[in-house]
This record gives sequence, structure tokens and C-alpha cells, in this order.
Amino acid sequence: MPNEQIKVPLYAASEILTASNMNISAGTGVPVFATTVTRDAAFGGAGEKVLAEGQLCYLSSTNVVQYYDGAAWATVGPASAGALVRVGGGSLSGAATTFSSVFSATYDAYQINLSNLVGSTTLSLLLTLGSTITSYYGGFVGVGNDGTVSGYGLSNGTSINRGIYATTNGGGAIVNVINPFLTSRTFFNVSSRNTNTAGGADGANGNGFVDNATSYTAFTITTSSGTCTGTCNIYGFSLS
Repeated sequence: MPNEQIKVPLYAASEILTASNMNISAGTGVPVFATTVTRDAAFGGAGEKVLAEGQLCYLSSTNVVQYYDGAAWATVGPASAGALVRVGGGSLSGAATTFSSVFSATYDAYQINLSNLVGSTTLSLLLTLGSTITSYYGGFVGVGNDGTVSGYGLSNGTSINRGIYATTNGGGAIVNVINPFLTSRTFFNVSSRNTNTAGGADGANGNGFVDNATSYTAFTITTSSGTCTGTCNIYGFSLS
């Protein structure tokens, strides 16, 4: 989009302003950013304005106007933006994919939507928050096509290690993450199903928490073995 910019400049005394300098925001009235990532990177650097209360912006990825209240960005409108606001995502490939700068103070809860998960073999996908590889706790129940019920415990695990599957025929999952940015426990719940028709525990539902007070901005999806392709979309749950 032609109006999008990557910084909000701050000019020095006696600096000569060119037409291109003035046109950065003159055509829109408020800064226009592609995503929340480019928005956050546009303030506070060399020659850039320091983020302050009252700052406005427009996000073309979600078609909303936001203002900074001195502590976090809040959405002005439109109200029709919906309860779920996309904050990031992309393609899964290989054995590990990291999604950075997706959790922030803007939202308390997030949905990670994983679709078309095609593995080089039948495999599990492991989700880690930030660089934490300890203190994951939870419980999962799997129900197969043949009615087999299986229970799984997660005690001081190295990741969320159940409930996200991929086969050569595909798979998908939804992971809800609560309070990842706060310096308190992060809670999660997982729901999934793969396309295996041979019976057994082919899907799982579960929930749990990470027993620490770490603030997270990123997460990584890693395969238990082999490789996996697919699509990941991350949404923030609107606070209003």
C-alpha cells in the first residue's frame, strides 16, 4: 500500500526538509503501518519520534485506527474489526519455525490457528514459548475413530508436547494462549484432529500452564521428527 511507512521521523533544528520528508505523513494525516511489528519499530530509533501518549496510527493489515494511551496501543475503530485481530503468522517449513513479536500488551489472550499441517511422516508438533524449555504442565485426552480413549500428562515438560499433529494427509489445531505477555503464569488450551483413519488417538484436547513469570513475545513450533509444512495465523482477542 503506497501510504505505508516504516518510521515516524523527528527533525533537527536547521535541517532542510525535502518534499519526500514532508510527504511521509502529509498525505494521510496519521502514520500508516503495514502491521503492529512495523508500527512498534517506527518509534524511538535514531532520528525517530519517541512514542508518547496520544500518538495515532492506522494499520493496513487489520484496517483499524489505534492510539497510544501511554502504556499500550488501543483500537479506536472501526468496531466491525471483529473480536479476533490478526497480529502475525506465516508458513511452517522444515523442522522448526519461530514467530517473533506476536505477543504484546495490546491483548491478554491469543489464538494460534494451525492449518494444512503436512508432515514428512506422522508426527507431533511441539510448541515452546520464547526460549523456555522447562516448567510446562497440563493434561490431555485423546479419542480415536475406534472409540479408544487415552490420557496424557505433562509434568515439568520441555514444551506443549501434545495435541498438535501432522500426517502425510494433513492435520490442524487451535491453540489458545492466555497472558503470554504478562509477567505471570501463561495458560494454554489445545484442540486438534488429524486425518489418520486407522483408529487410535488421532486427536486431542487439553490445557495447562507454564509455571513461571516470564513475559513472552514469540513462540516456536518444532517437529518431534522429520519435517512439516503448513500455515500459522495468530490472532489477538479484542478487549472490547
